[in-house]
Amino acid sequence: MQRVSTRNIAYYGLLIALNIVLTRIGSIRIGGGGVEIVRIGFGSYPLIFTGIVFGPVAGGIVGAIGDFVGYTINPIGPYMPHFTAVAALTGILPGLIMGMFKDKDAKSSIWRLLIAITIGQVITSIFLTPYFMQTLFSVPMITTVPGRVVTQIVQIPMYAYMTKILLNRLSAAIGIN
Repeated sequence: MQRVSTRNIAYYGLLIALNIVLTRIGSIRIGGGGVEIVRIGFGSYPLIFTGIVFGPVAGGIVGAIGDFVGYTINPIGPYMPHFTAVAALTGILPGLIMGMFKDKDAKSSIWRLLIAITIGQVITSIFLTPYFMQTLFSVPMITTVPGRVVTQIVQIPMYAYMTKILLNRLSAAIGIN
C-alpha cells in the first residue's frame, strides 16, 4: 500500500473543496416533489480526476468526504448514505478501470480516459442515482434517466479531454505520471 504524503492530503483537500463548490453552488438544480430530480454541473469531475490521478482509494475518500461535508454545509433534502456511496464510486470506478491498463501511457490516452469515465458515469450517474431516487423518493426512473443520458453524452467527452489536458500540463508540477 502506498503511503499518503502531506502534499497529496493537501491536493485531496483542494479537490474536496472544488467538489463541494461545483456541486452545491456551481450547479443548476431542477427539483420536484420536495427532492432534487436533476442537477446540471461539474461537481463529479474532481472525483473522477482524483480517482484517475491518485487512484481509486483516494477517489473514493474524496467522493465520500466531499458528499458528507457538502451535505453538512448545504443540505438538500434528508441525508441518505446511498448518495455518499455513489459519490465514492464516482471516484473509485475510473481509478480502478485506469489501473487495469498497465502501460505507462494509459493516463494520456484519450480513448482509455473515455472508457474509464464512461463506465463510471454510466454506472453511477445514469443507473445508481436514478435507482436510489426511485427507491427512496418514488421518483420514477423514466423521468430522470433521459436527462441524465443527454447530460453524460456532453460531459463524458469533456471530462476526458479536460483530464488529458490537465495531466499533460500538471504532470511535472504535481509529480504524477
